[in-house]
Amino acid sequence: MSRAPRVRFAPSPTGYLHVGGARTALYNWLFARHLGGVFVLRIEDTDLDRSEARHEEALIEDLQWLGLEWDEGPGVEGPHAPYRQSERLGIYREHTERLQAEGKAYRCFCTAEQLEAERVAAAAEHRAQVYSGRCRGLAEAESARRAAAGEPFAVRLRIPDHPLRFHDLVRGEVEFPNETVSDPILVRSSGMPVYNYVVTVDDALMEITHVIRGDDHISNTPKQVAIYEAFGWKLPEFAHLSTILGSDREKLSKRHGATAVGSFREMGILPEALVNYLALLGWGAEGGTREIFSLRELTREFRLERVTASPAVFDWEKLHWLNRHYLKQAEPARVEELAWPHFAGVELLPGFDTANSETKAWFAKLLALFLPAVSQLDELPKKAGFVFGFDLKAARANAENAAVLASESAQKVLAAFAAKVRAHGDAGGGPVTPEQFRAWMNEVKAETGAKGKDLFHPVRIALTGSHSGPEFDRLIPIFEEGSRLPLPAHVTSVRERVERFLAG
Repeated sequence: MSRAPRVRFAPSPTGYLHVGGARTALYNWLFARHLGGVFVLRIEDTDLDRSEARHEEALIEDLQWLGLEWDEGPGVEGPHAPYRQSERLGIYREHTERLQAEGKAYRCFCTAEQLEAERVAAAAEHRAQVYSGRCRGLAEAESARRAAAGEPFAVRLRIPDHPLRFHDLVRGEVEFPNETVSDPILVRSSGMPVYNYVVTVDDALMEITHVIRGDDHISNTPKQVAIYEAFGWKLPEFAHLSTILGSDREKLSKRHGATAVGSFREMGILPEALVNYLALLGWGAEGGTREIFSLRELTREFRLERVTASPAVFDWEKLHWLNRHYLKQAEPARVEELAWPHFAGVELLPGFDTANSETKAWFAKLLALFLPAVSQLDELPKKAGFVFGFDLKAARANAENAAVLASESAQKVLAAFAAKVRAHGDAGGGPVTPEQFRAWMNEVKAETGAKGKDLFHPVRIALTGSHSGPEFDRLIPIFEEGSRLPLPAHVTSVRERVERFLAG
């Protein structure tokens, strides 16, 4: 490669950044970083009716959350500013005038009704549904007269009389016969330039050397190639990335679950997990066996030659596996900060004083206990919900619980256990410790003859509402310490739990 590459990610602020766009941004960023190139962020906001500032802000926030900082773009001005297309309309106007002056573009006065009639007729005759060229041969004097008279017109490019070819780094040589490509509109009758035109002008003027994007843009590429040729500009290298599919092998959409990057963040997927997973959707390192990569490692390993043309299937299980790995590796303080909003958001602990050392230490223990049981942070409140109380009626009605509680042995175990807890409390014994709990359970075992599940399941149901759950050695301190803290959602002690269950 003769010089450092320049690549760009050019989203439209008409919606939120989805996983396909995020993967495109990531591959561009990795390609640039691996080769010491430049990563440009350009906002393609010429669709004024649908573009919104809030979407641009969200796009920028999502990219920053993923760790994909740009070298040129909004907030990082460079030699090719401005980086919002709505601020570059004068540039497009100058280039349109140049093409018209050179006879490479022409005014088209066809109405929408005329164009639709052409399309219907072509479809009925099984011909390619391309523009007929009705205004292509219009004399310049006549064209200028009609324009001066105020007749609305679009500006079209004259497609050359030869096949349109480009090299794709993922798919190889690609060719489109010129007769299958309409003379594309460059500027609408409203005066607003169209996507294929502005993206090409911007890529050329910003010296983009490699255009890496989704394969839904392949059909746009011959029109862009024709625009490059009309200006005499050198073509960039293209790389069209495969489509991301859902588990049903249909194009990934909302029906498959979350698709917006912001949604993954809200669910409690860590950015390093999502970046790692997105990198694997269509790419693999040499050897093909390794799956865990930091962003630094991805930068070192990434090669476009390793990108496959085959569609990638979004696999939630693999993403969750990666997220569990990164949650385990993350600093506890970071996880606590990220997890806290999920509890506050469901009103388990609104107003919880995280600055208080005791409550903070208690919350850390709570997370350490339940974190291994979740794949994303928003699952924590449900997993830990019984700590803050549970529905007695529902717990007793549960079929598996009811089968346990129906036995005479269970009733004896609960009565014996409750007696020991009451005696401890009446004697001012203070908080129950894991050691005391184990001693009591050994005594109950000796008194009732119950053991194993028959011994522990009734007690667990009374304390947690379920016959399965975390180890008592770690759970008992959560109950006892939490019951003494000023928590908005009250956590009850072992005694209070047993008494409530037996009374209910």
